[in-house]
Amino acid sequence: MPLPTLADLVSLPATDHPELVARPTARALPAWPDAPSVAVIEIDPDLADTAALTEAYGLPAEGSGNCVVVSGARKGEERIAACVVPADSRADINSLVKRLLDVRKASFLPMDRAVEESGMEYGGITPVGLPEGWRVLVDARLLTVERVVIGSGLRRSKLLLPGSALASLPGVEIIEGLGKPIS
Repeated sequence: MPLPTLADLVSLPATDHPELVARPTARALPAWPDAPSVAVIEIDPDLADTAALTEAYGLPAEGSGNCVVVSGARKGEERIAACVVPADSRADINSLVKRLLDVRKASFLPMDRAVEESGMEYGGITPVGLPEGWRVLVDARLLTVERVVIGSGLRRSKLLLPGSALASLPGVEIIEGLGKPIS
């Protein structure tokens, strides 16, 4: 299968370029069955935020996956999940994610903790290579997209892959309606 491409950016096999992804991402790629169909593209770090990237490259918002890390607690046990939703939506943290984690309140994990514990840069966190014990929730809509752009763990690059490949990430949970459309 040929690597997906984006505009005039060079698509490189992600497994062959560990220097372009965060260390945890590089360690996780070989265990991912769909890794051969995953490209890494170098970008200007100033374009790492979804709005800037989609505008610069004419990418539809539904073709970009945002990853946010949330947490909550139940009986003193912290529960953490990474939620990956299309960029034209926001993760339904206050209702659906809260129920899925079985917590009274779910909120964003503080940025410094998310960065430290994931080993990834803020603005580049990806579902590929997250710590053991973190749940990975992916909005089902992303699986229907021909090519999806997600973080690489670094702000200077992105992963580009068939949306269907997200379903084969180890431990991933596909969730209908995880992202609520932004009005």
